[in-house]
Amino acid sequence: MSYERNAVGIDVSNGRSTVSVLRPFGEVVLLPFEVKHTTEELSALADKLTAINGETRVVMEHTGRYYESIEKVLHEKGLFVSSVNPLLIKQYGNNSLRNVKTDKADSMKIARYALDNWADLRDYTPMDKIRYDLKTLHRQFNLASKQKTATNNNLVSLTEQVFPGIRKIFESPVRRDGTQKWVDFIFTFWHADCVRKHSLKAFTERYQKWCKRHGYNFNAVKAEEVYAHAKTVVVLIPKDSITKTIVQEAARQLTSISRSVETYRAEMNRLASMLPEYEVVMKMYGAGESTGPQLMAEIGDVTRFERKQSLVAFAGVDPVPKDSGDKTSRSNKSSKRGSPYLRKTLFIVMSTILQNMPEDEPVYQFLDKKRAEGKPYYVYMTAGANKFLRRYYAKVMEYLKEKEKAETDSTQ
Repeated sequence: MSYERNAVGIDVSNGRSTVSVLRPFGEVVLLPFEVKHTTEELSALADKLTAINGETRVVMEHTGRYYESIEKVLHEKGLFVSSVNPLLIKQYGNNSLRNVKTDKADSMKIARYALDNWADLRDYTPMDKIRYDLKTLHRQFNLASKQKTATNNNLVSLTEQVFPGIRKIFESPVRRDGTQKWVDFIFTFWHADCVRKHSLKAFTERYQKWCKRHGYNFNAVKAEEVYAHAKTVVVLIPKDSITKTIVQEAARQLTSISRSVETYRAEMNRLASMLPEYEVVMKMYGAGESTGPQLMAEIGDVTRFERKQSLVAFAGVDPVPKDSGDKTSRSNKSSKRGSPYLRKTLFIVMSTILQNMPEDEPVYQFLDKKRAEGKPYYVYMTAGANKFLRRYYAKVMEYLKEKEKAETDSTQ
């Protein structure tokens, strides 16, 4: 049996990749060659690498989504596949004044990195379908949420021109079907004149029918409040067919994208509930029906992290020390090298904790302490996210170990 080490470096691009194979001391097994991301060529690549004598490990950067098809095919063929942070490759071996940047050079550099970090490489564990779908859903949820914010701001701006202040009278949460009372109202009563050009009695009767049609509780006092408000506002746009089209289309667009957001939210929660850590994650303060699944979507399988510091670094909320000589930094910036989606979710969780102020919650106590010390907002929010992730790792790992032990005991 041979113990030759074959390091395969793959520089991934859109639709194609460049592959190099090296052995220790600079021995070139295969010169750089190009492979297209087709089933036929990737399968042929797997067969070629499998045929090489010795132990073979494949390394590539996890850039975008391009690497995933290669990772999947090679893993299914029985090869050791490891995807690493592009930053590690970028910082590796920068001991030359020449800046050579080609696909061939990059693939060779990745192969050399694999040889020098052979023992630390982690074999690819394919994300099961639930986790993969959950992460994809979360990305779509984020995109839809941004679109919803822009569409909401647009309708608010239009509403302030045709019926100023009416939105504040109907402050109510978004329903599970994506509808919201003030949006439904402005779609029907799209101008203040739609209310004040009629008598209070006529409007009240129409408002009652509207409430019944949309499933809202009718309140005569609310009808009087709306009518009185309509009588006092100053509108900037006249009541005509053009205004009606603009306002109603804006309301229709907001309802549509809001429905998509709520559909994604519900589906994410359904998928997350099928994961083993769902129960323990949802018990953590700040991990609600929306944020809990988002955390699980971005963190993925927590067991792939060797220690809690690895998870913190993955999220990019770890401080970067900058000490030199006699100079010691009093406050270090976070690395921001991890998932921006995860950091965004963590900040939402921190905001929830601060808003509710749970006195017995360790993360809140930590946040409050940092805030009392006069730390800037971003500093104590990042520090709180760091502590939250450490607790997340500890709780989930403990839960999974206990669950595995219980399952083992039950089979014996």
